Amino acid sequence: MDIVANIAVTVLEQLQKPTLAFLIGGMLLAALGSKLEVPEPVYKLIVLLLLLKVGLGAGISVREADLWALAVPGLLAVAVGIAIVLLGRVTLARTRGVAEMDGMATAGLFGAVSASTLAAGMAMLDGEGIAYEGFIGALYPFMDIAALVTAIVLARMSAERRTARAPAGAGGTATMALGGGGAPGLDTAMVRAILVDTARSPAISALLLGLAIGLFGRPETVYGSFYEPLFRGLLSILMLVMGMEAWSRLAELRKVAHAYVLYGLAAPLAHGLIGFGAGLVAHQLTGFSAGGVVLLAVMAASSSDISGPPTLRAALPEANPSSYVGTSTGLGTPVAILSIPLWIALAEAMIGL
Repeated sequence: MDIVANIAVTVLEQLQKPTLAFLIGGMLLAALGSKLEVPEPVYKLIVLLLLLKVGLGAGISVREADLWALAVPGLLAVAVGIAIVLLGRVTLARTRGVAEMDGMATAGLFGAVSASTLAAGMAMLDGEGIAYEGFIGALYPFMDIAALVTAIVLARMSAERRTARAPAGAGGTATMALGGGGAPGLDTAMVRAILVDTARSPAISALLLGLAIGLFGRPETVYGSFYEPLFRGLLSILMLVMGMEAWSRLAELRKVAHAYVLYGLAAPLAHGLIGFGAGLVAHQLTGFSAGGVVLLAVMAASSSDISGPPTLRAALPEANPSSYVGTSTGLGTPVAILSIPLWIALAEAMIGL
């Protein structure tokens, strides 16, 4: 009972912190019909600066990091991204009333990572004085790309199998991507195209640029004098925008099956537990910090809000954006951000902070 009470107290305390307060404030403004708007160019600039900050910080830390300490969490991040998509495949994508293509697109978006949620997690840990590995930002593309590629490839393979089973006269000749041996297999060109498109997406491009500059350049001066001081202020504006966007997206969920509502509410918590468990494994193997465990859970609980939607729209045009974007932005993102105090409290109870 003491552990439960401590977790509850920690969660309530975190809800009063600026990060979550701005998110909730944005939702309230939208619910009350406020006309407040943040111009799209300003929003994009804020996201760019936050991603560059995360990438630069990660690159600077990777330069000094032990290879083993970095490799283990990196491989676990890949495994978590893939596991989340596979879980969505056997749950949401198999639910009655949910089109398989829509379900897989939603699972891919929830397996990918939200830059804003990761930044919110970092800000909350910084506010509490909880240490975490500086290279955490470098794990973002590992989980993000693994999830998106897995979801798109599985969705495409499933669609090709259905086409192959269809009668030849029903809508055209049945075709299927073939591997080198003539058996149903992966279309390597398609996988390569997905990887390239994902790497070129705005979020991943900005993050990788910051990572490369931090790793091979010497950006400590500009990082300390510009990016670091602006981080929390910019994040508060981003949380305000995310709150308003989340409320507006809720209306889109009326167009799709109720299963998406349940998934949007439950998936961030289930996925966060998967990420938390992976973090505990890294903690045992490499001494991964409690703060790192929290942020791995935060990344797993989040759903992509920048790199994922355009990638999925291009690769899976048949999928309904109201399903995966509405579920992610309308429910998944606020639940993921509001669950950050839970991961902090669990880490405090199980590892000690």
